[in-house]
Amino acid sequence: MFSFSAADMFSRRCVWVNGPVIVGAGPSGLAVASGLKEQGVPFVILERADCIASLWQKRTYDRLKLHLPKQFCQLPNFPFPEHYPEYPTKRQFVEYLESYTRHFGINPQFNECVQSAKYDETCRLWRVKTVSGNGSEVEYICQWLVVATGENADRVVPEIEGLKDFGGEVIHACDYKSGENFRGKKVLVVGCGNSGMEVSLDLCNHDAKPSMVVRSSVHVLPREMFGKSTFELAMFMLKWLPLWLVDKFMLLFAWMILGNMEKYGIKRPSAGPLELKNTQGKTPVLDIGALEKIRSREIQIVPGIKRFSCGMVELVNGQKLEIDAVVLATGYRSNVPYWLQETEFFSKNGFPKTPFPNGWKGKAGLYAVGFTRRGLAGASADAVKTSQDIGKTWKDDLKQKKQKVPTHRRCISTF
Repeated sequence: MFSFSAADMFSRRCVWVNGPVIVGAGPSGLAVASGLKEQGVPFVILERADCIASLWQKRTYDRLKLHLPKQFCQLPNFPFPEHYPEYPTKRQFVEYLESYTRHFGINPQFNECVQSAKYDETCRLWRVKTVSGNGSEVEYICQWLVVATGENADRVVPEIEGLKDFGGEVIHACDYKSGENFRGKKVLVVGCGNSGMEVSLDLCNHDAKPSMVVRSSVHVLPREMFGKSTFELAMFMLKWLPLWLVDKFMLLFAWMILGNMEKYGIKRPSAGPLELKNTQGKTPVLDIGALEKIRSREIQIVPGIKRFSCGMVELVNGQKLEIDAVVLATGYRSNVPYWLQETEFFSKNGFPKTPFPNGWKGKAGLYAVGFTRRGLAGASADAVKTSQDIGKTWKDDLKQKKQKVPTHRRCISTF
């Protein structure tokens, strides 16, 4: 990596990277970095936070565990320790990622937030502009750009009438840690995905009184069926049966184990859980105890919200509830459209336009890792393909170089 100073013309420092720039030091970025390390390819990995996997370390609740067995969540070439449980805790997963980072000698540059990334057609290079916590600016120049900021970079906060006038505590699920501070309080949980279900369960376990908003249909499956993880069972059946038939079996098994949930206010979508996951990226809820609380009415199921007022929420069915706090389990979104100046490969929602499994590689050295909507296994698969593809090109370029500085890169000196 070489530095090109242009202080007399620009306040921003320019840095040439003799390899890719990876944006994001979460599991996806680390997985790409490990593959590049093993091939001897230099790189720079940029992270806006002050730690790796900031989503896991700073924006998740204390009781969180991996929803899938550890063998489906490990990163390339580094299995989980044998003594870890089948579903590692949040802390254990973070320790695993820290061990992964040390093992492969990955050194992210923390507190560097990417402001923009744009492909320079003249130089045929990427320009990645960052700003650090102290306000200093850097522009990285590279041949390859790996977008690894993931599907859950930024929280989604919906606009709901009257929420600003509510007066009580309103937090997003990313700021929720434990139900300890909500003991005895009436809490409205907005959202019924895995986060909404787990937050509601945690509130119950801390003697709070949660009501969970269920606006639309949702698939709820037991985390395990017949002694095996539901995911593992589904993957096994898909080896022999078509997806639609596996969906039928999964719903039959779920009904046998969980019973009919519609009488409690939870309706199933018409499409099966695997079909929805493949076509729309919607993940089914894997129950770890919330349904028992719903049956016992310790978790109240309520319909959509019409408006908030001081200390109260009015629902679409006209019912009014007095509540003390609101937890918005309303999900996350990609932040790629806010900084990547490119519209051919990525769509407006921040995901690659090309569906899985071909959405990992764009043009002009652009790659996407962690956008498969298939969890850590999908991110790992794309990371392996990305690092191998870059490694091959990098080694081919190295062989073909006859000069130390190629002619087409001399434009850097004119910044």
